[in-house]
Amino acid sequence: MIAIKEVQPLNNYQIHLLFEDGTEGALDLSHLVDKGVFAFWNNYDNFKKVYIDEESGAIAWNEHIDIDPLAAYLEIKGMTFEQLQVPA
Repeated sequence: MIAIKEVQPLNNYQIHLLFEDGTEGALDLSHLVDKGVFAFWNNYDNFKKVYIDEESGAIAWNEHIDIDPLAAYLEIKGMTFEQLQVPA
């Protein structure tokens, strides 16, 4: 499982992520602003309330908005799911 160790909000609807394997980087989420549930971020203070959901390990803002850690990991690494080699 790809686990997130730390998440911090950055400017311009970006978050900095640190994964348990040492991978880290910024994830740009600006393309989601104003779309569906992401309208919650129209108040930028809401965007800054990002956290790691203890139950699912997802990047979350509330019970309606979360980002899958594997999707975030692949985006930061510039990889597709098929390129990821996860030990069995």
